[in-house]
Amino acid sequence: MVPDRRRKWYRAVTVFTVVAVLGCAVYIMAHRLGLVSGYDFGAGAYYYADIPGFENVVREDAYQTDIPVWVHIVLFLGWGWLMYRLWVWIDSRKP
Repeated sequence: MVPDRRRKWYRAVTVFTVVAVLGCAVYIMAHRLGLVSGYDFGAGAYYYADIPGFENVVREDAYQTDIPVWVHIVLFLGWGWLMYRLWVWIDSRKP
């Protein structure tokens, strides 16, 4: 059982975090940060495939590495497995 003092501190940190995140979201939306002027795609603006002529914006050789593709895939799957195990562990700690 978590002591009352600790529970109050957790609640205060949680409330502060939620307020900060919501404040940042409202600020970003109000100032239209992250949007490309001239492309008005609304909420789907982050789907680059929707932008006309996107293939002309990004060079194919912009990312070069000596690491094989299979290493990237293994790292991606390993990270997914690790996050799944973390989630299961967190979920098992519920009272």
